[in-house]
Amino acid sequence: MAEIKDPENTILMELKDGTVIIELLPDVAPKHAERMKELARAGKYDGVVFHRVIDGFMAQSGDVEHGNADSDSFNIRRAGTGGSDLPDLPAEFSKLPHDRGTLGAARSQNPNSANSQFFINFKDNHFLNGQYTVYGRVISGMEHVDAITRGEPAPNPDKMISVKVAADA
Repeated sequence: MAEIKDPENTILMELKDGTVIIELLPDVAPKHAERMKELARAGKYDGVVFHRVIDGFMAQSGDVEHGNADSDSFNIRRAGTGGSDLPDLPAEFSKLPHDRGTLGAARSQNPNSANSQFFINFKDNHFLNGQYTVYGRVISGMEHVDAITRGEPAPNPDKMISVKVAADA
C-alpha cells in the first residue's frame, strides 16, 4: 500500500480484486481533480461500470448517467455516452505524459467536453499527450486495474464498487 501524502487529493477506488489508490494532480488540472472529488463525495461513481476496456491500451469508466450497474436504468449499450448533470470542463492540457497508470479525462472530439468519464492507461500511450487532460496517477493497486475485464463493453463488465476521497474514508 502506497503512502498517502495528501488525503484530500487521493482517491480510493474499490474494485473486485482490491483497492486502487489514485493521487490526483490539482496543481496540473485543478478543475478535473475537483470534479472527481465532487462526484466521488456524492457517491456518483459507486457501481459505475468500466464500459470500454481495451487490452494494451486503457480502461474507461465514469459515465455516471448511464453506467451504474446497480441502478434500474442501467443500459450497457448506452454506457459511455453520458456524463453528469454538471457542466463540461475546459481542457487542462499539460506536459505530463500519458504513462502507464495515469488518469486521463475522456471526452468527445471537442477538447472542452470532459465531464465525469476518465480512463486509466494500461501502458505508456504517448500518442495521447497534449490531447487529453492528465489529472491523476495510480500509486497503488495497478494490478487490480490490469485485472479489469476487457470489452467495449464486456458482456459482464467490472464496476467501481466504491470511489471515495481518502480524507473522508
